[in-house]
Amino acid sequence: MRYAARMTGDTNAAAGSVGLRQLKKQRTYEAISDAAIALFLERGFDKVSVAEVAAAAEISKPTLFRYFPAKEDLVLHRFADHEDEAARVVADRPADRSPLAALRAHFLAGLTRHDPVTGLNDAREVLAFHQLLYGTPSLVARLYAYQERSERALADALAGGSPDAHPAAPLDTRPVAPLDARLAAAQILAVQRVLALENWRRMDAGERAEAVRPDAARAANRAFDQLGSGLPAYA
Repeated sequence: MRYAARMTGDTNAAAGSVGLRQLKKQRTYEAISDAAIALFLERGFDKVSVAEVAAAAEISKPTLFRYFPAKEDLVLHRFADHEDEAARVVADRPADRSPLAALRAHFLAGLTRHDPVTGLNDAREVLAFHQLLYGTPSLVARLYAYQERSERALADALAGGSPDAHPAAPLDTRPVAPLDARLAAAQILAVQRVLALENWRRMDAGERAEAVRPDAARAANRAFDQLGSGLPAYA
């Protein structure tokens, strides 16, 4: 998983101030989340209270809830930076590349660098995080909300919009994309999710990422070929 620093990069004082405030806020998110995940990995998600997380992070419970509305978000915060990843791949692709070609290339590149989002990562800490996530029903249920927002962002990009078209508006409040784009986005992200889960299953069984990578790449290519056949408008 990774975190993204959301800084403007503007050199004027006002923009710099906003960037520093955002960076400080991001670091606070990370510190709280890291403290929580350490406790969850040690004792189990359901056996650690929010009060214990707040104490470990040296903040109050009200402060914690200002950053994380639900206990599950302490773990799933690590997925927040990936919510619009597929949408940005589509929006930022070269003019001569189709959406599916761009997404295929992005997923294959993720396999090559063992991006944890592809499931193809056998690092001990990544495996432990995935075991925590997929072994906790409430976390899996909460993850669907993140996936739904990813679908909305991708549908907007497939329909010709941009992830930055409504920068101040939460994904839940943005205009609804056409049905065809929403159906395509749901299928594409479902395929990526199944591919990642299969890769993680093999990692969890003790296989090595580099040994599994050729199989994972072949499976991804087959899956995107099938998507191309079923979604010719995006291929």
